[in-house]
Amino acid sequence: MEGIIDFHTHAFPDALADRAMAALSAEAPQLPYYHDGRVGSLLKSMDAAGIGRSVLCSIATRPNQFEPILEWSKQIRSERIIPFPSIHPDDPNPGIHIAKVADEGFKGIKMHPYYQSFLMDEPRLYRTYELISRHNLILVLHTGFDIAFERIRRADPARILQVIKDFPELKLVTTHLGGWEQWEEVEATLIGKPIYMEISFTHGYISSDNVMRMLRAHPGDFLLFGTDSPWDDPSEALQRIAQLKLGKELEEKILVRNAQRLLGGKE
Repeated sequence: MEGIIDFHTHAFPDALADRAMAALSAEAPQLPYYHDGRVGSLLKSMDAAGIGRSVLCSIATRPNQFEPILEWSKQIRSERIIPFPSIHPDDPNPGIHIAKVADEGFKGIKMHPYYQSFLMDEPRLYRTYELISRHNLILVLHTGFDIAFERIRRADPARILQVIKDFPELKLVTTHLGGWEQWEEVEATLIGKPIYMEISFTHGYISSDNVMRMLRAHPGDFLLFGTDSPWDDPSEALQRIAQLKLGKELEEKILVRNAQRLLGGKE
């Protein structure tokens, strides 16, 4: 299928990639990785899988990382790499910085409640959500638990619903099928609602039958393909989608059309 878009990938500047991958691997040693964390390696894995474009998500673990991440994002963006810079919840200048992301032509922002130490629905985040909405940016936000952290409920389905209620215009993309390892709650409270869900990192943690049931029950226009590369092999991730036998129309929406529309391209 032409035009496949991976809505959740990671990479690092070449000079930092080895150190970053070593640190992340130490946090979750049980997880394999499938390339060395460089943009060039991400592109090679995309070529091997037949993926046309990837959203590359950065995470600012400190407020002062905003500018370096933004500058690197400007350097690496291309027709195939769509960087999403990151804003930290303690950023002293969120208005200036979020406007800068939009003015530089980026499509969205990535945030992570574990690496950035916040609860999704706490009041200090609301100014950030307001600004992201005002500038018509996409917010990709890690939801559910995280394999490398203590299981604090930082971005569970109830918090997702609260943020959506308070910010109905926010273009929120929840990762890992609405909440990693909180899928019973996701199915009970989120499935069926117009909430964007990127579907990476479910294989091996939830059965294929459960994934298939949830995808078929959710609005087809709100599902996105993602791999969380380099922590999954894109070729294998696409094979797993094919094995679900979702039908041509839904598969095209997940792999291509929904991401094209959300990113502002043609369906």
